[in-house]
Amino acid sequence: MPDALRRALQSGGAASSDHDLNPGTVLPPDRRLRAAAVLVPVWQGEGGARVILTKRASHLAHHPGQIAFPGGKIDPGDASPEAAALREAQEEIGLPPAQVDLIGRLPLHETVTGYTVVPVLAEVRGPFLPIPQEAEVEEAFTVPFAHLLDLAHYRVEQRLWRGVWRRYYVVPYGPYYIWGATARILYGLAERMRA
Repeated sequence: MPDALRRALQSGGAASSDHDLNPGTVLPPDRRLRAAAVLVPVWQGEGGARVILTKRASHLAHHPGQIAFPGGKIDPGDASPEAAALREAQEEIGLPPAQVDLIGRLPLHETVTGYTVVPVLAEVRGPFLPIPQEAEVEEAFTVPFAHLLDLAHYRVEQRLWRGVWRRYYVVPYGPYYIWGATARILYGLAERMRA
């Protein structure tokens, strides 16, 4: 699996954005984006490779209840986006950095909420039982990688946001509604895995 993931990174590709499906969006040229990093953790679990995701706590001010990768803002003390992603994954789901093999960076993703996200693709080695940090994470769960790699599982939906209809990717799995930036990053990875 790591070799296939490395090949996917070599296929190149442009940065993605929450604005990809909304070409009429006018972005201020002087906008300031905040730096963030997420870990895209692929884990060889029972029955094959799976991706570890989180459901954000419902009491959070930003993105409550949404499905997300472990990750967050890059702090001044973080040596790199990779360090930030590993720190956040350890804080949010108890993933020890020593159990993670970093594979590389996927293209940047700009969110509608003003972040430039560095998705860090990684392999998680050995047994792992996520321990959600209750303050931020309601649940940690896994999705079969094969489900996420099948482009037929993705669709485009829309909703009214700040008075404007916005389109976005979704890739539902069971009771989990995976959408927005998380679905867009996964869609880009699925495209690269097919190249």
